[in-house]
Amino acid sequence: MALSPAPVSPPLSLYLHVPWCVRKCPYCDFNSHALQGDIPEAAYRDALLEDLAADLPLLDDRPIQTVFIGGGTPSLMSGAFYQSLFAELRARLPFAPDAEITLEANPGTVDQSRFDGFRAAGINRLSIGVQSFNAAHLEVLGRIHDPDGAHRAAEAARRAGFDNLNLDLMHGLPGQTREQALADLRAALDHRPEHLSWYQLTLEPNTEFYRRPPTLPDDDRLWDIYEAGARFLRQHGFDDYEVSAWSRPGLASRHNLNYWTFGDYLALGAGGHGKLSLADGRILRYWKTRQPEAYLKRIGSRTAGQDAIAPDERPLEFLMNALRLKGGVDTALFEQRTGLSLDVFGDRLTELRAQGLIAPDRLQATETGQRYLNSLLERFL
Repeated sequence: MALSPAPVSPPLSLYLHVPWCVRKCPYCDFNSHALQGDIPEAAYRDALLEDLAADLPLLDDRPIQTVFIGGGTPSLMSGAFYQSLFAELRARLPFAPDAEITLEANPGTVDQSRFDGFRAAGINRLSIGVQSFNAAHLEVLGRIHDPDGAHRAAEAARRAGFDNLNLDLMHGLPGQTREQALADLRAALDHRPEHLSWYQLTLEPNTEFYRRPPTLPDDDRLWDIYEAGARFLRQHGFDDYEVSAWSRPGLASRHNLNYWTFGDYLALGAGGHGKLSLADGRILRYWKTRQPEAYLKRIGSRTAGQDAIAPDERPLEFLMNALRLKGGVDTALFEQRTGLSLDVFGDRLTELRAQGLIAPDRLQATETGQRYLNSLLERFL
C-alpha cells in the first residue's frame, strides 16, 4: 500500500493520567486504583517530568493545543500540584496561547478552595463526573457523592471562574425510567453547562458490573429514553456533534475533536495512551506503565509498549473515530492524517454513498448510517 508522509502535521494534544481514586466504581474499566494513604504528589510530578524528558525526542515544535487530565480522579490532587506541574510543563513544551486545558473532577473530592487552585494553575475547563442527580442511582453506581454534592460542585466551579463546564451524565441506569433520565438532564441544565457528555451505561469487561450484571432497561426503554433526552437537549440549544457529546454552539470539546479527527496526543502518567505521527511517515500508538507504584519507581521512560499503525490498519482507525462525528470530516483530512489515498476503499465508498449511508461529498455517516454505525464500518472496510 503506497504511503506519502502527511503534508500537514496533525494538531498535538497532551493527555495526563492520574491513576488514584477514593474507590473503584463498579462500572469503571479505566486504569484507576483505590487510594491507600496519601498521594505522593511531589514524586508523581517528578515521574511525569522524567517521563516527558524521555518522550521529547519524538516531538517536533508543534504547540500543545489541548490538555486533558483524566483518571482515576484527578481532582484528588491539590491545586498546588497542578500549579507546579504546569509551570514545569510550560518550561519544556510550547503551549498554544488559547490552549484548552480540561480536568476531570469528582464532586465527592472537591471544595471551593480546590477549584480556585485548579483555576490558578491555568486549567480553564472542568468536566464534573455527576453521572446522575438521583440519590438511588448514585448509590447503585457506587459514587461517593450525593445529589447535593453534585450541585455544590457545579456552583463552586462557577464561583472559581470556570466558564467552560462539562457535566458527565449516564442514562440507561438500572431501573431508570424516561422521567428519571429527563429529570437528570433538567437538573444539569440548571447550571447552564457549556457541554454535556450524556452516554449510555454499558457493561465493560473487568468490571464489577460485568461480573455481577445489574438489570438494565430493555432496548425499547433505552430508545425511548434516548429519543426523549435528545429532543429535550435540542430544544434547549444543544447539538449532538458526536454520538454521546452535546454542546452549545461553538463549545465542542476541542480535545475530543482532536481524538476523533485522528490527531496526535502525547501521553504522560500511569496507564496513559498516546499517538504520535513521526516525520518518517510512521504513526505510533504507545502506552505507559499501568501500576502507580511501578510508574513511580521507574527511571527515565515509563513507556511499557508501542505499536506502529500499519498502513492497512489506518483506514479503520481513522473511520472508527471520524464517523462518530455527526458532521463527519472533509475527505482531504483522510489523506493528510493517514498518508493514504481514498483509492484504498476501491468501489466501497461509491457503493455506500449510493445506498444513502455516507454523504456524497464528505466522510460523514448519514442519519441512517449513524444508526447502524458498527455495521457501516464493517461494510466500509
